[in-house]
Amino acid sequence: MLDKGVSTTAEDPQMFGHPKGLFYLFFAELWERFSFYGMRALLMLYMVQEIFKALSERDVAAAAVYASYGSLVYASTVIGGRISDKILGMRSSIFLGGILMAIGHFVLAIENDIAFFLALAFIIVGNGFFKPNISTFVGSLYKDGDRRKDSGFTIFYMGINIGGFAAPLLCGWLAASYGWHYGFGLAGIGMLAGLIFFWSGIKKNVFGERGLPPNQEIYEKKILGIPQKTFIPIVSLLATPLIAYILASYKAIAGGESFLGDQNYVNLIFKFIGIGIVIYMGTIISKSNPDERKKLIMALLITFFMTLFWGFHELSGSVITLFADRNVALDGIMNASQTNSLNSLVIIALSIPVSLLWAYLSKRNLNPRTPYKFGLGLVLAGASFYILSLSGGSADENGMVPFAYLFIMYFILSIGELFMSPVGLSKITDLSPKRIVSFMMGVWFLSSAFAFQIVGFISKQLAIESTDVNVGGLETLSTYTDGFHLIAMYSLGAGAIVLLFSPLMKKLMGNVH
Repeated sequence: MLDKGVSTTAEDPQMFGHPKGLFYLFFAELWERFSFYGMRALLMLYMVQEIFKALSERDVAAAAVYASYGSLVYASTVIGGRISDKILGMRSSIFLGGILMAIGHFVLAIENDIAFFLALAFIIVGNGFFKPNISTFVGSLYKDGDRRKDSGFTIFYMGINIGGFAAPLLCGWLAASYGWHYGFGLAGIGMLAGLIFFWSGIKKNVFGERGLPPNQEIYEKKILGIPQKTFIPIVSLLATPLIAYILASYKAIAGGESFLGDQNYVNLIFKFIGIGIVIYMGTIISKSNPDERKKLIMALLITFFMTLFWGFHELSGSVITLFADRNVALDGIMNASQTNSLNSLVIIALSIPVSLLWAYLSKRNLNPRTPYKFGLGLVLAGASFYILSLSGGSADENGMVPFAYLFIMYFILSIGELFMSPVGLSKITDLSPKRIVSFMMGVWFLSSAFAFQIVGFISKQLAIESTDVNVGGLETLSTYTDGFHLIAMYSLGAGAIVLLFSPLMKKLMGNVH
């Protein structure tokens, strides 16, 4: 039996110069991202306007849940990826994850607080199985060194952003026109559509033997009399109430009494994870040779600055969505949840021009090294928030600012994303010693989880205390614009530091570009 790393052969069906399986994975991921971003576009507004509407600290509670949800969504990919590698294989993992996520989206359509937290838990567990495996499956379609691989991932990445663009527009429209739960229901239908495309590819045998369990004996091995292929889905289902309970610990920072003080369970979990990673990395670095030590330090720096960038970027689903709802003149353009589509719109428009720019500069030996791209990315992130901080000067008497400020902000922030995100992952693999490359990839994925802890902290600082669903105008404008100014200064400062020390970082990277 072939494992997930099997390479393509001449007999593989082809389409438009690529393995035919790529296009089935393209549509599967497009619809999965449709479901994910459609739900995310509604989540913060739904919590503030419905779930926590009776709380004066509703912004704080919503921020805590949003940050915890985001952290656990990305952290779950590390566990799901390992289970796939050792036991389930990519196909079973993708199906299990997709089914759990679809259940989560449909449970969100139930108007009940308990159902709400259970739904988020289903999506967290499901994403852990689905997300890391669908991307790995794309890589398995190509031989090592196949020059089509980069363009294949570019096509796949385009599918992600098409889903990310369309979902907020459609789910946001349904939620505004007919009710929140219609928007969430459409997200669930999107997830099912993704699974149907994936199943269709399997039935047509476009994947060959790829994605099957790495070891059939382990796959069938029994635990408590139950085969692992069945035991893992059972455990996954049983884990959802526990995760739902952890998410519900928002009460610790929303006016409730709790031994956690101003923390919630997820905050504490990630503090312990962070301390553990620092200690373990310190041990590894101390035992490495000088060349490995320099590259590992650079890998950690890249991860840290990417975490910082994502921490600011992911405010788009929380604080920036609330700002759009309360202080941006959106009449006749789109509603607040739909503004979440702007990032993907810019990525779709600029990803090819930016990649062509790097190719053009490479031919002339002018392509910036990774530290310079990271520094510029952080500077652009800072500039985007500085634009928002200036918007208050153009506010009308009701505290509403022109939509152009929000669009320009997303435009600049998305360029910063293109400077950083596509290059970061490949550089981690280049800088990490082979013996710990899987661990370093896990640390990289966890960086997005830690980024949501930054999102939670910032969102808490910019929370508005009010039980008025229509709160906004001048009452909230200064809070947001002052907060955006501080974020801009931190991001600009971080970018300046990276650019200043880029020559030193180049030395740490050695021959890695």
